[in-house]
Amino acid sequence: MKFGLDRLLSDPALSAPLKGRRVALVAHPASTTQDLTHAVDALAAHPDITLSAAFGPQHGMKGDLQDNMMESPDYTDPVHGIPVFSLYGEVRRPRGQWMNTFDVVLIDLQDVGCRIYTFVTTLLYMLEAAGEHGKEVWVLDRPNPAGRPIEGTTLVPGWESFVGAGPMPMRHGMTLGEMGLWFIDHFKLDVAYRVIEMEGWKPEAGPGYGWPLSERSWINPSPNAPNVSMTRAYAGTVMLEGATLSEGRGTTRPLELFGAPDIDARAVIAEMKAFAPQWLKGCVLRDMWFEPTFHKHVGKLCSGVQIHVDDPAYDHEAFQPWRVQALGFKAIRRLYPDYDLWRDFPYEYAFGKLPIDVINGGPGLREWVDNPASTPDDLDALAKPDERAWLETRKPFLLY
Repeated sequence: MKFGLDRLLSDPALSAPLKGRRVALVAHPASTTQDLTHAVDALAAHPDITLSAAFGPQHGMKGDLQDNMMESPDYTDPVHGIPVFSLYGEVRRPRGQWMNTFDVVLIDLQDVGCRIYTFVTTLLYMLEAAGEHGKEVWVLDRPNPAGRPIEGTTLVPGWESFVGAGPMPMRHGMTLGEMGLWFIDHFKLDVAYRVIEMEGWKPEAGPGYGWPLSERSWINPSPNAPNVSMTRAYAGTVMLEGATLSEGRGTTRPLELFGAPDIDARAVIAEMKAFAPQWLKGCVLRDMWFEPTFHKHVGKLCSGVQIHVDDPAYDHEAFQPWRVQALGFKAIRRLYPDYDLWRDFPYEYAFGKLPIDVINGGPGLREWVDNPASTPDDLDALAKPDERAWLETRKPFLLY
């Protein structure tokens, strides 16, 4: 199969409209061709393309900054001499003077199919700025490695943030190119927009179910996205960023596990299986031990739960990462009623709100976890209508 970048570079009919125009690029380390040439180098070498600027999203163009709210500086590309502007530095929206450095901006970002992954919001901000400044936006489309399944509650109005660009569920099941089409329709944006579609993407086909295993190398789009298993689990495990539990940062399997020094992982798994076994289909939970080398519980031995979502246990249609992680929280709350579970700090520049609520786009999940009387059916009653509604909402914008 071919990604959007490869098609643009190989098809003169696609690149011809860029001739004689100044072209900018939004990219990160995973923005590469099939032969692993970075998009900056590949586009700069193209005879029809005049690369005039580049933009780096969260974690930077170089992907070197590990944690959230670590800001990247602007700099000049040492090879091509173009300015590289940070969309995760002093500002997260492109400055007006930056918009004057190009005529068309190409967005070539490997996403992971989750509302909270900030590249989605960066796309919206660039679309809005391009509309205001009369610029054109092209998305060079890439696979959603989490595939088409939908899960989670819809962001509640008033809870918009850098990790919540609009009223979509946690796991949206769209590519970035498709998401741009929905943004333009939903927010009524007046902007010139084009998607350079992929060729041959089959999100329902195994064994990759979204990612073309054996056809393309996986490159971390952010430092803690090391493999496809992480992308499958992420729509649930990302909620750990709002909890005192470790999500495995500082280990080699970040965002595939959770744990802490003061829990019993075997007891947690047993409680999860007892409380809502129907939510555990499609994966295997394994109790394990880990010691983070940085971040939460650094240097402490943690009792942990790893969520295995690879062969032979993985069932793509059955796996529900958001519910699995919600169930993990609920099990801990039931076993340790007074456990200090929720962190309180300004998560992703959202001040005065608990991070777990910012992550979920509202307080519903936290309130379900903390309510001793709540049942699995209660959470399903919150989420299922939203999931069904999104299935219909996204239909007109699907390209594959």
